[in-house]
Formats: sequence, structure tokens, C-alpha cells
Amino acid sequence: MTSREFIRRARRYARRTGQDFHFDPAQGKGSHGRIYLGSRFTTLKKGDLSRGLVAAMLRQLEIDRKDF
Repeated sequence: MTSREFIRRARRYARRTGQDFHFDPAQGKGSHGRIYLGSRFTTLKKGDLSRGLVAAMLRQLEIDRKDF
């Protein structure tokens, strides 16, 4: 999964669940940004994301993998 696909899916998930979504590319160093979903957030790197990284970010955002 790429970072763009993760943002797209997170935005879609936020719409479905009625939560606020915001991606801030300035809240990170280099090629990193921050995703805010409701009151939770995670840092997102640009480019390809490994399975483990995606799983960790979903845990931080408290999203079930099946719902994503």
C-alpha cells in the first residue's frame, strides 16, 4: 500500500464513521506528515508502506483492519 492510498482509505473511513479527518504534510520532518482522525493521530511516511507499518498506524488510529 502507498501513502496516497492510505490517506484515501482513511478519508473514506472517516466519512463513513462521521469523524473529522485532516492530513497535515507540514507536521513532520522530511517526507513525513501527520494524519488526524477524530482525536487520534499518526505519522505517515511518503511512498510504499510495509504491512507492519500499516498495522501500527491502524492501531494508533484505533481502526480495525477489517473496517479499513
